[in-house]
Amino acid sequence: MAIWHAMKQLRRKSGKLVLLLKRPRARAALLKQRVAAALEHDAVLGSVRPACVIDIGANKGQFSLAVREKFPQAVIVAFEPLPAAAATYRSVFAGDPAVILHEAAISGQRGVLELHLSRQPDSSSLLPISRLQSEVFPGTEEVGVLGVPAGPLSDFVGALPSPVMLKIDVQGFELEVLKASEDLLPRFDHIYVEASFVPLYEGQALAAEVIAFLQGRNFRLKGLYNASFDASGISVQADLLFGRI
Repeated sequence: MAIWHAMKQLRRKSGKLVLLLKRPRARAALLKQRVAAALEHDAVLGSVRPACVIDIGANKGQFSLAVREKFPQAVIVAFEPLPAAAATYRSVFAGDPAVILHEAAISGQRGVLELHLSRQPDSSSLLPISRLQSEVFPGTEEVGVLGVPAGPLSDFVGALPSPVMLKIDVQGFELEVLKASEDLLPRFDHIYVEASFVPLYEGQALAAEVIAFLQGRNFRLKGLYNASFDASGISVQADLLFGRI
């Protein structure tokens, strides 16, 4: 079973590499900055066709690159509090006037918050990293903390072209980001959020709570994508797409 899984992963990565090399913008980012566009989100992006994307938890620009590949004219407003990842993001999108990056986290609390740093930087979170996280994803244990600026989404964004897609990938802090963006939710046509079915971070809200929160604010769950599982086959995470009713 382990060999079959490894072969499947290898085929998936090989197929993604072929697609990346066929796309000029994605190929350039891969070769120059070693950033791979998140093409696994192509189906979702094609179904929502946004004019503007709010990318919260942008990391090095993987999702933003996928947006840019499909929608060359889309406005992208990104948020990434990790300095090294933000620097790479700026390098990837240098010269693109429709991309705005805020080196900050989204939270209902304004000020400097403590970011828990993971050995794997893109697993860092405003929540403490649990033991389960490092068991399911080895090499993601906490290695330190960093103070980062934070505030509600409305502190950073103004008028936006429609339709607008809100994307959230913040390692367990998803519900808090939604609460910190509640006054702007009626302006979003779609919300695309990574959510967990098991607690990978201390105090994390799970997928059911995220779904209930958005259903109570006139969004319905439209699809589930890119699910991941632990070694026993239990669902760990997935990307959830919501549409405004």
